[in-house]
Amino acid sequence: MAISADALQVYAGLETLTAAPTAAERGRLEHRLVGCIPVTESSSVGRFMPLAHREIDAALAAGRYPIVVGGTGLYLRAALTELDLRPPPAPGVRERLEAQLAARGPAALHAELSRRSSAAAERIDPADRSRIVRALELLEAGEDSVAVAAPSGESQLWTSETRRPTLLVGLVAERGALYDRIGRRVQAMVAAGAAEEVRRAAAAGASPTARAALGFEELLAGDIEGVERRTRNLAKRQLTWMRKLAGVHLLDVTGRDPGESAEEIVVSL
Repeated sequence: MAISADALQVYAGLETLTAAPTAAERGRLEHRLVGCIPVTESSSVGRFMPLAHREIDAALAAGRYPIVVGGTGLYLRAALTELDLRPPPAPGVRERLEAQLAARGPAALHAELSRRSSAAAERIDPADRSRIVRALELLEAGEDSVAVAAPSGESQLWTSETRRPTLLVGLVAERGALYDRIGRRVQAMVAAGAAEEVRRAAAAGASPTARAALGFEELLAGDIEGVERRTRNLAKRQLTWMRKLAGVHLLDVTGRDPGESAEEIVVSL
């Protein structure tokens, strides 16, 4: 059983944009926590964590191997550990900040964050919309600059402790091959109707957290190059993050058949 730890694959209605598993892939392997939240609802790591723990525990109780997969680092750690999470923002704060983000863009809000907490701004990529908004939320909630600069749960991101015995494998690839794959993936996503998908989601009233999906706003604006650029930037951040994980086994999959890589992981169990 696969349990998704992707922050955006949880949304029903964004399957093409978020590269959610297809019906054929789900037929070969059961997937959980994919398309389980309406696109009009907000989601968070605090909402996700108990769902992931429940799925993992149920799989183990049934004698199955849960495979936790995905590219959102905080969500992966939330699935594997007990994070100490801060409370959600006061009503209306996130909506106001998201409206400012849409009107002014992430660079302007990052500059505002820098004025209010240079330490926090230095740790957050100027294009990382969700973390910029969250940092500003915390400042408005009265958190000091030191606390904002070290987001909730961050000290736990690098621990080797997990709720259950876990084999942690990080898939890496030569950068040129990775970027070629990203380009092909974006073109295939567009050809499969991702732009139409985000327009439907926007018309349905997609929540601010759903609209934070990589490529959502770019596709609404017809900026295909922007989608590729942001995806490459995300891949670089993910690789940096992955190499810092305690106890991770890095597996280079450049030019390798997926089945061969899977067999090597199984042997490690």
